[in-house]
Amino acid sequence: MTKIIGLTGGIGSGKTTVANEFAAHGIPVYITDLEAKKLMQTDSVLSQIRAEFGDDVFENGLLNRGKLSEIVFNDSGSLTKLNNIVHPAVKQDFKQWLLEHKKDPYIIYESAILFESGSYKECDFIINVVAPLEIRIKRVIDRDKTTREKVLERIKNQWNNEEKSSKSDFIIENTTKEALNLGIVKILKFLRIKQMNS
Repeated sequence: MTKIIGLTGGIGSGKTTVANEFAAHGIPVYITDLEAKKLMQTDSVLSQIRAEFGDDVFENGLLNRGKLSEIVFNDSGSLTKLNNIVHPAVKQDFKQWLLEHKKDPYIIYESAILFESGSYKECDFIINVVAPLEIRIKRVIDRDKTTREKVLERIKNQWNNEEKSSKSDFIIENTTKEALNLGIVKILKFLRIKQMNS
């Protein structure tokens, strides 16, 4: 039975970097954000978004993600509505993906909102990636060419580090390359031992 390892962390903590490291070690990785973006191009999801948010979030028949983001990040009710459309689609897609990887002993399920969405309940182990707030803010500003205010707004919509860490099996400190590698090596070692004993 394939074990699901949930990988989470606040925005700018470096989840994707960690996910890529695990992928480099041969562990299949499902990145929910990437898959959600793909699913948001499908007819069934687009028609639900149109029904919920109207034509304003579309331009020339295409979804304007910027406009949609503007709405949902400034209004928790709208964010919930969008999540109620996208999460079930991601859940279904992940189920399918999991079937394709049923021969793998472990897979990584990466999600920024692992706890908020309730997906953590499906995981056998959980990894939380942490980094100091100022480092996270700087990373997101550099990456998304956004403002400090907008980053803080998004952070406010997520569980804080303490809440996530208290429900996680492993914490990876992503402050330096050394700290990050140390955390990954420790987890890989644990998984190997677990596999040998199963």
